[in-house]
Amino acid sequence: MTPNDASMPASGAPATLQVSCVQMHWARPLPFNLKRTLHYIGAAAEAGSRVVLFPEATLTSYYFPYAVGLDPGEVAAALGAVRAEARARGIWVIVGTIRKTADRFLNLAHVIDPQGAITHEYAKVHMAGRDEQQYCRGGNKLSLFEIDGVRCTLVICRDGRHPELYRVPAMAGAQILFHPSCSSDEIEAVCWKRTSGRAQQPVGPNSKIFHCVANTVGESPDGKQTSSGSSFIREPNGIPLAEAGYYQEEMITAVLDLARADRSYVGDSLRNPPFLADHWRRMVADVEARKDVPPE
Repeated sequence: MTPNDASMPASGAPATLQVSCVQMHWARPLPFNLKRTLHYIGAAAEAGSRVVLFPEATLTSYYFPYAVGLDPGEVAAALGAVRAEARARGIWVIVGTIRKTADRFLNLAHVIDPQGAITHEYAKVHMAGRDEQQYCRGGNKLSLFEIDGVRCTLVICRDGRHPELYRVPAMAGAQILFHPSCSSDEIEAVCWKRTSGRAQQPVGPNSKIFHCVANTVGESPDGKQTSSGSSFIREPNGIPLAEAGYYQEEMITAVLDLARADRSYVGDSLRNPPFLADHWRRMVADVEARKDVPPE
């Protein structure tokens, strides 16, 4: 798709896409997380979903006192097991890890195809919370990739507060935003998120794309933090197609009618005001040029 194209899905893309989002505990050990991840890959496939999205740092957990001490080989082996299960089930899987690099850690989302290959990786750009800011650094690109010919994008948790991270990929053709999250915080802050509005604000009303959120539940081992739950799948007008609860591990599923994701709001932004049009096109071209750059 060209930067000026705010039309329907690409030729050959499906008219619908069934998606499942899994809500899991954010502070469990890797073996437990892997077991539950493999279980839900099977559950999503049996439900007829083509894609299953897991929360931020699914495998390693987002509990940094634990995650930063993991053996990188153990993390790689767990990711390998997920790849094998994706291949066995013939389903797209989006799963997260915290990965050690020469310069701190990256908070990663891995897109795995039905043959078990990692076709896209995205590193979180905007760090959230004291631990993440201490241990991690931001990524070096925006996310743009395809699932069965449907252009998609990714943000991770707090990235969703920065609309340019998904609106520019939407200008490049993305019709679905996948949003793994772990909205863990002190108990009072999580209560505020639940009563004043979601930790993840729906993006359809400012972009006209689908928004799929997989969030976390549960408390930290020291009992000082919890997570807000409320995973959701929303259509491009912001209407919920499926929603999860505050506290429990669960999977939600919806069928996305891709014709509804016409990206009309970002198409309008590409044209008006006219003095910004060339700037937007250059940004779209830069996103296209970097989409396959490894997140290192």
